[in-house]
Amino acid sequence: METSQKWVAAVVAYLDVAATTRVDPRVADVVLHWMTEDFGNAGSRTHEYGARAKKAVQEARAFLAATVGAKTEEVIFTSGATESNNIALLGIAPHGEKHERRHIITSAIEHKAVIEPLLHLQGKGFEVDFLEPGPSGRITTEAVLEKLRPDTLLVSLMHVNNETGVIQPVAELAERLRKTPTFLHVDAAQGYGKIPQDLKAPIDMISISGHKIGAPKGVGALVTRRRGWDKAPLEPIMFGGGQERKLRPGTLPVPLIMGLYEAAKIFQEGQARWARDALAMRERMLTALGETRFHINGDADHTVPHILNVTFDGLNAEALIVRLKDQVAVATGSACTSASYTPSHVLTAMGLPEEVATNGLRFSWYPSQVTDFIPEDLAATIARMQPAASA
Repeated sequence: METSQKWVAAVVAYLDVAATTRVDPRVADVVLHWMTEDFGNAGSRTHEYGARAKKAVQEARAFLAATVGAKTEEVIFTSGATESNNIALLGIAPHGEKHERRHIITSAIEHKAVIEPLLHLQGKGFEVDFLEPGPSGRITTEAVLEKLRPDTLLVSLMHVNNETGVIQPVAELAERLRKTPTFLHVDAAQGYGKIPQDLKAPIDMISISGHKIGAPKGVGALVTRRRGWDKAPLEPIMFGGGQERKLRPGTLPVPLIMGLYEAAKIFQEGQARWARDALAMRERMLTALGETRFHINGDADHTVPHILNVTFDGLNAEALIVRLKDQVAVATGSACTSASYTPSHVLTAMGLPEEVATNGLRFSWYPSQVTDFIPEDLAATIARMQPAASA
């Protein structure tokens, strides 16, 4: 079995890092240490095991805060971006109800971890505007501001779209909203670490996911930035224990938090090289795919370097994935909804034809983890599958 697993890893190139990343071996070592040696509960106050765990967590918290220009106390640890999104979106709702501000602006291309909590609030009497970006896949700041009203409680806009890789103007929007009473929440699951300067803008709430940057699954964070002396007016959506400023009760998963800390440090140190190599890989992919008939979904001028969403003329995406399964691991869209073979809600919201929205294929990569991958071989396989072009 061990030999078989190694063989698969060596042959099949993993081009689905937008779904999840491999845990860095250095991160795994740190996680194991805090599971088996320094295994104390950070809430234990009566012995050194607990004291060491508490100190380590605070060190991790301070580092993560610094990466987005926040204060240490403005970071709470969660199980990932989905939980962070729920705490932010559902947690601010009571403030909106109390002050008669029940209007929310978001986009129709958000991850389901944002759309579904907002649909829940819609059912509770909130009014939610779902903005559609058009074929570029990019929501403009002007489009958001045009929808702004005196009763607008919140704008929730993702940093980087998980299907197209298109970067949203969250930094510019944060500056524009800062002088208004409207709060800004950003789901930064795909963007954290990749475009660090954006997240240093005065964004009120930022959701972070560890497993997109080489940390284990099951850990993330929510940044709740103050406006002057005022904290983000969040109410807890869970109860029991009072940990994490009473917003995320439960025993802190110290090994996972330390894994997130280590992964964030590693990614920060290698970010410039990662960006350069990811862009070089993108250019090589596009050159190779020039042997096929395809078009890119989303604005190529405002896209992260490691995500590419394309549709191949005359090819069914699901059939193509099956055909390519011995060459590459790829996806049709979000891993959370990939079991459903309906058109992508992201590509549909971009106004793309159903044939395109159903057959978009997402390639996403970390260059250091696909050193043996040959894009030209992939392109040759796809070209052989395509029907002849019509005259």
